[in-house]
Amino acid sequence: MQNIFQLFRKSGASEVAAGICVGVVVAAAVLVSARMSAAESSTAPASAGTVAGAPAKASNRASRNIPRFADLRGEQASNDVRYIADWVADSRDAGDKPFVIIYKKGAKVFVFDQNARLLGAAPVLLGLATGDDSIPGIGTKPLSEIAISERTTPAGRFVGERGHNARGEDVVWVDYDASVSMHRVLTTNPAEHRLERLATPSIEDNRVSFGCINVPIAFYEQFIQPTFAADTANIYVLPETRPLRQVFTAYDVAAAHGIYRNHAQKVPDSDALMILLFALRGK
Repeated sequence: MQNIFQLFRKSGASEVAAGICVGVVVAAAVLVSARMSAAESSTAPASAGTVAGAPAKASNRASRNIPRFADLRGEQASNDVRYIADWVADSRDAGDKPFVIIYKKGAKVFVFDQNARLLGAAPVLLGLATGDDSIPGIGTKPLSEIAISERTTPAGRFVGERGHNARGEDVVWVDYDASVSMHRVLTTNPAEHRLERLATPSIEDNRVSFGCINVPIAFYEQFIQPTFAADTANIYVLPETRPLRQVFTAYDVAAAHGIYRNHAQKVPDSDALMILLFALRGK
């Protein structure tokens, strides 16, 4: 900072003016650093099922120079979850609304607010069969006619909407045509031991449903229900058999902005200044 002060002095500015200029630069750099740090405090609408990411989002991204990361608030999450959460945050793919990520490989749900800050995470139960697609017409088939291999939870970007199933139960529709919803864990068949499956640390026993996403009752009422109470919200169901980038045309936020992701957590003064200058260069 002393060198910057001398640079302003040599340019002919008075000592007071130089001090003010340096102060503005430092304040702006700290502001950038604080904003990025807050967005990374953790260590880390389209038709249903369509591949996510529109060209308009990419152009919006290109016009912004300050990256925006999701805030996982210390919650353990896979690289895929962080990748998609960061992309949603930076691209504003979810608009100014909260959003939900379903991580099928880890049988877990993550709920974020409109600022991409994690509200909560919990285990979930998923379709019995492994797969990322629903067979055509499955939504009209009686449950008794759905083969085990057809009981999948589809992957993709969905616009979730609150509604009711055939039993009149409060649910969030993920893919209405495929009869896939997110709801409180069902306990109608004691032989399935769904509550016990949710309670075990293993994810091997979290595959039991016909494709719907079963959420712990308390978590549903505390996080899921309020998220969809007044409006729709995006649900990103991550794939388990197909490549992530085949399902979502997302991008790596840090790479797109030319920085290391870890810099968003703790940025030295010199790096903060460089980020500031980089941002100003794009104006």
